[in-house]
Amino acid sequence: MIHVPEGFQPHTRKSGFTAPWEPIYHRPDDNGISLGLHARDAHANSRGFVHGGLLSALCDNAMGLSCLPHLEDSTLPPLKGLVTVNLNLDFLGSARVGQWLEFRADVTRTGRSLSFASATVLADGEPCARATGVFKVQR
Repeated sequence: MIHVPEGFQPHTRKSGFTAPWEPIYHRPDDNGISLGLHARDAHANSRGFVHGGLLSALCDNAMGLSCLPHLEDSTLPPLKGLVTVNLNLDFLGSARVGQWLEFRADVTRTGRSLSFASATVLADGEPCARATGVFKVQR
């Protein structure tokens, strides 16, 4: 049986894009959420490193999901969601098959039309990437 770190639960927000990467887990944090998964062959490139596209997509997902709760405002029209305007990802190291990956997001600032967040990707607790994102608020 594969160990899932304390506080992580199965992620219930599913999409066709992330379905091949399941199971994905989530854990709420003080200022955002973390997504997590065990890196498998389906996540890796031909050299056995976790593919940067997966790191980018799950950072984007974690940051956007982290911004949503900060945007609830009964005086504004209903929130429809967020659209990514800008995403930057810096690779600090590598992640490999068999490691636990955590995508730890934090909200930097939210406004009426734009929200900002950052994320750190940890591979077995060691930073391997960091990201920033800007999201357009859709009402």
